[in-house]
Amino acid sequence: MRAGDGAERAMNEGGRDSKKLWLGLRGSLPVYDVRLGRATAQDYVHDPRHIAFVAGRYKFVSKMFAGLTDALEVGCGDAFGAPLVAQCVTRLSCTDIDQEVLDENRERCRHFPNIAFEYHDFRAAPHARRFDGAYLVDVLEHLYPEEEAGFVENLCASLAPHGILLIGTPNAAAGAHASEHSQTGHVNLKTHQALRELGLRHFHNLFLFSMNDELVHTGYYPMAHYLWALCATRR
Repeated sequence: MRAGDGAERAMNEGGRDSKKLWLGLRGSLPVYDVRLGRATAQDYVHDPRHIAFVAGRYKFVSKMFAGLTDALEVGCGDAFGAPLVAQCVTRLSCTDIDQEVLDENRERCRHFPNIAFEYHDFRAAPHARRFDGAYLVDVLEHLYPEEEAGFVENLCASLAPHGILLIGTPNAAAGAHASEHSQTGHVNLKTHQALRELGLRHFHNLFLFSMNDELVHTGYYPMAHYLWALCATRR
């Protein structure tokens, strides 16, 4: 008897066929024409594990922002993580200072009706609207130190009185392990002490977290690769 003859005979006699079941399930899925943005595509080809780390960061944001009505992302880039947050809030406004990537995002993210993209430079002015929560993931480290004060002031002025701010940024203590590309772009890395001081200048309450790879924790800050500051109750 050939290998597989028994299985074929069982199926011919009315037995259950798991291949047929799977192909039926797969065939019933809707087809979405979704592609990666330029930055995420670079990761997918050259450092695919990093995508898991970035997804973990946005999942953390989604948990902290769950239930908010109006959320704001500052520096959304190619919007890889925006759908994770949009799943948990009513409306998500994604801003950036790269008009070209914003135009691309509108096309690539057309399947997410509660995400809007707009150009806004928080170094120059607050947003015209007031948001329940704002977050920035991998943005603060790209601002020159002399730009930081005005940027954060304008960002805080864009929050409702009850609004919260969540800042995610690489730890200065891990800077020596960053790639050459990252070191070139990271002109404003923070230690946990500096991040805490920044948040407390603008908010009465701050909750500091550590992150390694995709795991968020409350461990020893100098050994964390990534830092989070969740800020509440504006001064």
